[in-house]
Amino acid sequence: MKIFWSSFIKIFFYMLMRPMWLLLLLSVSLMSLVYINGTITNLPVAIVDQDHTATSRSLIRSLNTSSKIEAITYENSLQAYDDINNRKLFAVFTIPRNFEKKILNGEEVTIPAYGDASSRLANGLIQVDIRGIYQQILTQYNTRIMRNAGFADKQIDIILSPIKGQTEPLYNAGISFAAITFPGLLVMLLQHSFLIAATRTNITLNSLPQGKPPKIVIFGSLFGLLPIWLFLSIVLFGLWPWVLGYRQLASLTEILIMTFPLLLGALGLSKLLTECLRKTEMIYLTLAFLTTPVFYLSGTIWPIDAMPHWVQFVSYLLPSTWATNMIAGVNQMGLGLADNWHNILMILLLGAIYSIMGILIAALREGRIRKFFRKRKAKIQFKRQLI
Repeated sequence: MKIFWSSFIKIFFYMLMRPMWLLLLLSVSLMSLVYINGTITNLPVAIVDQDHTATSRSLIRSLNTSSKIEAITYENSLQAYDDINNRKLFAVFTIPRNFEKKILNGEEVTIPAYGDASSRLANGLIQVDIRGIYQQILTQYNTRIMRNAGFADKQIDIILSPIKGQTEPLYNAGISFAAITFPGLLVMLLQHSFLIAATRTNITLNSLPQGKPPKIVIFGSLFGLLPIWLFLSIVLFGLWPWVLGYRQLASLTEILIMTFPLLLGALGLSKLLTECLRKTEMIYLTLAFLTTPVFYLSGTIWPIDAMPHWVQFVSYLLPSTWATNMIAGVNQMGLGLADNWHNILMILLLGAIYSIMGILIAALREGRIRKFFRKRKAKIQFKRQLI
């Protein structure tokens, strides 16, 4: 035990003296500060009013009330199209002539709209707002027509809104697309940085000039990395969401309980990577290209159930996939740790499997498996001779 703690303290203070792991915090800051406003606001949109009626002006006022749209009135469509081509606008909407007249007569109205589809998120938000505002205006006019025809307010409400929808905000309620991607991003960065540190420590210890150290020294050195990354988990999953104003429900104790299995699972994976890579420079030539695929496979951007079955299989082999599901559930959906034991067990199981695979590969490379079967065969032959 004394050797274990000696190795633990040595690596721990070595990491403190060379805090390259702080680059992880810098990386997270640079990536997440672009979303510090919480949501996309004031997207410039051109409005060309060809109707010049009370209804068209009401539509423009409604557009101006949207926090996502900044309506800019243009006199002609050509100038608006020129500005959208120059990337000064995100969309151009033209209110056609006889817009009010057609609505009052119950006729179909088409509003020509041209959007910059190269920004899919902004384009989608604009479409949702425009449809909602147009539906609101249409409902108001239909209500007025039906009231003038003698319908009661209750009858109008039943006819226009026969089904009342109700939504419950569960995942990053009321925030933005950034908050939805945030848990997966942080888990991926935490796992990736810890894998690099653990694999590098493993390879360095296994290639010392004086020979491979005892296993207790290797265990102590690897466990010496844990306090650093547990501290990083508190910053990433506790402090940083609070700074950005994202939903934050988990306590520091829950964050540590969730992160510790992830780090243990990553330790097991680092053992397998150590035996596969064998050289320090191979870490940076391979793991650097796996960061983005791991993020996409976590289910943050694209639902895992919508992936092909073989891709789902690969996704479930990554500890970060289970960790993302667990941390998002506890930290932002209000679930308890009791609801996530299966995630914790799967992370630990994957870590154990990867550790065993790494040990078997090392034993096969060093010839220990062949020696084991030779000794076993010799014992069996010896027993037969005695008989």
